[in-house]
Order: sequence, then C-alpha cells, then structure tokens
Amino acid sequence: MTHSLPLVVGISGASGIAYGVRLLEVLRRLGIPSHLVMSRTAEITLAYETTLKVAEVRALADTWHRVDDLTAAPSSGSFRTRGMVVAPCSARTLGAIATASGDNLLTRAADVTLKERRRLVLMVRETPLHLGHIRAMAAVTEMGAVVAPPMPAFYSKPRSLADVVDHGVGRVLDLFDIDAGIVSRWREGDDDATVEA
Repeated sequence: MTHSLPLVVGISGASGIAYGVRLLEVLRRLGIPSHLVMSRTAEITLAYETTLKVAEVRALADTWHRVDDLTAAPSSGSFRTRGMVVAPCSARTLGAIATASGDNLLTRAADVTLKERRRLVLMVRETPLHLGHIRAMAAVTEMGAVVAPPMPAFYSKPRSLADVVDHGVGRVLDLFDIDAGIVSRWREGDDDATVEA
C-alpha cells in the first residue's frame, strides 16, 4: 500500500540515532515516503553509535536534504506532508524549535509543520532536565507539538535493544495513526499482564 503524503524525518545529534534509522526502515517497509534531514552533529553521532555510513542512512529515505538547504521542499508550507518526527531530538534542537529560530532546514521544517498545524513529534533525548528544558518542552507543546521521549516499556519484557527501539518507533507512529506492527501492546483485562506483538 502506497501512501502519497510523506513524513519528514529529522535526525539531530542527540544520542539515540537508532530511533531515526529504524523509523526510516519502518516507513520504507510500510510504503510511506520519507524526507530526511540530518544535522551535521547527527552525522558525527552516527559514527559513534553505529557502523553505518551517512550515505547508507540517506539511502533509507525516499528523499534527503542538506541541513543547510533552506530552499528544500520541507521548508515551505505549500509542500504537503503528513507531519514530522525528530528522532532523536537534542536539547539544542528542542530549544531552537521552541523559539521558532528556523536557522537550518531541520528546525525550519519543524517550524513549518507547526505553522501548518500538522503533527510534530519530538523524541527528546536528554536527562536530567533543568528548568530551561522543561520550559522549552512546555513551549513546543503549547505550539502544538507532541513531546515523546523514547521510554522503554518493561511490561513487554524486551529481549534486545532492537525491541526497545521498535517499541519507541512504533509508539511514535501510533501518533500518526500508523500501526507498524512492531509494538508490544498491553492486553486489557489480562491478570498476568501479557502483551501481544
């Protein structure tokens, strides 16, 4: 099944780049077009946290854009999308979105998503949080974004890091009414708290 409207995927330099990579893989499997914007710091984090090359991540997306290209399609509200996910979202990127700075394509695309009243999901990766982080999260929430830090679900008894990542990515896609089939869901009414995949 092919879906016409793309999802914009932003990958910032926060730890947890596996979330963005897995999101691209799942969107490709589901036939949902993706537009990728990676920050320069994300490219550095990729080398620290994986064995993947930047070109391999770009190849997972239907279209990729340079982070400094403010003429790219996602920088315009007339470019129709189903929304945007920033996975992972650094505290710096969160702050830039909260202040509508739009100084690069990642933060500009997020700003456009908000101004067009489309769904923006931020997988914020920072801990512990200080008051500035919390205020930035409150600000983007008031602007219409969804702050969705990747939180492991231990009730699903994950057997690997891949299980944890899948759960986080699947729950984010739930926010777009996309069931990727990768979430272990709570089965209501079961006394032993079993889950179904």
